[in-house]
Amino acid sequence: MDATVSPRSGPAPLDHATIRSIILGVMLAMFLAALDQTIVATALPTIGRELGDLQNIAWVVTAYLLSATAVTPLYGKLSDIHGRRTVLLIAIVIFIIGSIACAIAPTMTGLILARFLQGLGGGGLISLAHTIIGDAISPKERAKYMGYFGAVFALASVAGPVLGGVLSEALHWSVIFWINLPLGLIAFAMTFNALKKLPRNDRPHKLDVIGAVLLVAAAVLLLLALSWGGVSYPWSSMQIVSLLVASAAAWGLFVTRVLTAPEPFLPVGVLRDQVVATATLAGFFGIGTMVGLSIYMPLFFQSVLHLSAAESGFALIPLSIGTVFGAQFSGRVMARVQHYKRSPTIGLTVAMILTGVLALFAGRLDLISIEVLLTFIGAGLGTLFPVTIVVAQNAVQAHHLGTATATINFMRSLGSAILVAAFGAIFLGGLGAISGGEGGSVEAKIAAAAEAGISLAGAFSGVFIAATICIGISLVLLLIMEERPLRGGRNPVPTAVEI
Repeated sequence: MDATVSPRSGPAPLDHATIRSIILGVMLAMFLAALDQTIVATALPTIGRELGDLQNIAWVVTAYLLSATAVTPLYGKLSDIHGRRTVLLIAIVIFIIGSIACAIAPTMTGLILARFLQGLGGGGLISLAHTIIGDAISPKERAKYMGYFGAVFALASVAGPVLGGVLSEALHWSVIFWINLPLGLIAFAMTFNALKKLPRNDRPHKLDVIGAVLLVAAAVLLLLALSWGGVSYPWSSMQIVSLLVASAAAWGLFVTRVLTAPEPFLPVGVLRDQVVATATLAGFFGIGTMVGLSIYMPLFFQSVLHLSAAESGFALIPLSIGTVFGAQFSGRVMARVQHYKRSPTIGLTVAMILTGVLALFAGRLDLISIEVLLTFIGAGLGTLFPVTIVVAQNAVQAHHLGTATATINFMRSLGSAILVAAFGAIFLGGLGAISGGEGGSVEAKIAAAAEAGISLAGAFSGVFIAATICIGISLVLLLIMEERPLRGGRNPVPTAVEI
């Protein structure tokens, strides 16, 4: 089946009120998922103390990311079969149930299992939000709205750690999960009626259960290896090697299934499309680098510039603001020009050069200079957000929209996990002499370096060099991506819809 489409086709037009309701509803659903990736971080020490288990607190975050990442493609396929509205509402319900289970969890094991359940719902919220916008608005106009989603992520990344710390200290750590109940119910109510008017492009597909199981297994095994490697177990240990071998075998079986199944979990036509392939890989490296920098810059601020935890959180805001600006700018330009690749090409080039500057002078730059660099690096990387989603959606038939969008979001999440782990391995490698070998958390190694009076700027330079290379790979993929005209639809929505 051919995955490409004619430039004349497009989604049926919707009125302003319906579009506004749909956008607000899916943005709230996306905010829930994005917030729960960050709000737990600052509450972890409190949770660990109250549940009497500080050793396993990292799994409160890891369990959510594992399940959310693994089920993302499954939601895309299910929405192509059963429609966006039904599947999104199910995802919201699972997320709410998981949040309640987290709030009442009596032990750390119970909380970790509840977070895994919560991630099964959260994994569908972000991907389905992008897909629903794809159904409601033509590609030519759609790019503008991707900036709003960038703003949602930026708000969640800034507000999450602050809310988590305040609520867990002032009230109780369970409140950070209870607040999902009213927000989730509001999102459910807002989307329940609005999505009834959403154009339906689903077809009577068969769900490839074997392919889904292989994909989920391959992703979970890989993410487990990346989460444990160099921290819980040495990279060369039997546990990590076994997980990597098992993951490689599962990926191999999945590829075989895709090539041989009558109706595979990921349609071959979608995967073979040049635009989808290059856009997906560009997002893998570019957006994965963005997430990696957001994880390691606070550590840099604390260990090299000696800022407090709260100060390092505020110091990360320029990166988020720059990302939102870049995404908004690129999306609006994309809707107005024919050569829409120019904005992200310039943006990634600037981001690559400035990240290289950060790598070369990591230990000699003052805070103001670093904040300026981060603002422009964020803006450059932000230009990639709307382009990769919109061009891939523009390249496939409407009944493959959910699958294509979910594939991109899955690869973004997987890229984030892999690059964060890779940056961590590079950083830990730079600290190997301090600890005397593998093992031990990043925090423990930083504390050991501080005690020994050793500067960590060199170790972070390695991370920034790796980030520069990854941005360069993303830039190359963007340059070779075919620049197809964006569909405008029969009656595109107006230039702006006030939200």
